[in-house]
Amino acid sequence: MAAPAPPTPTATDASSGGCVVLGIDPGTASTGFGVVARRRGGAGELAALGGGVISTSADEPLERRLAAIAATLEALIAEHRPAAVAIESIFFGRNVRTAFAVGQARGAVLAAAGAAGVPCFPYTPQAVKQAVCGHGGAGKEQVKRMVAALLGLQAPPPSDHAADALALAICHVQRTPVLAAAT
Repeated sequence: MAAPAPPTPTATDASSGGCVVLGIDPGTASTGFGVVARRRGGAGELAALGGGVISTSADEPLERRLAAIAATLEALIAEHRPAAVAIESIFFGRNVRTAFAVGQARGAVLAAAGAAGVPCFPYTPQAVKQAVCGHGGAGKEQVKRMVAALLGLQAPPPSDHAADALALAICHVQRTPVLAAAT
């Protein structure tokens, strides 16, 4: 299991009034995570507080892999104190085995967030691409470039999983004012 990446220094975190969101791209082999904050005042400036991949070995029993994912998520939640978790919705493609594996990892994430009292919000890949790139059919490289641009990163995230997790967090941060206005 890979250790979480250290947070990027920033003046915005949960204690300073910024909106912090933990994005998760679930999977049993690789679960991407990304922590994004909107700077205080909601002016639209976003900052990456951290991101990376939780990796588990196929040689390990499934229950240990899921426990490792949950434990790392618990540590990330304790460190960053997010207001919400944005997680990719399950979609059913041709590979049912993959859908089940993603669903199991998703369950570990939801359990960790639920135990910490952090609400979870699911987003489809198309909704995330729409929010980050302006259209739901964007490719992986375009998503990575837009994540870098929106977060002011010097280069796109090297991992597709981490980029997707950061994109999920961006999607939720951008929708939060809309969701608040609707209630």
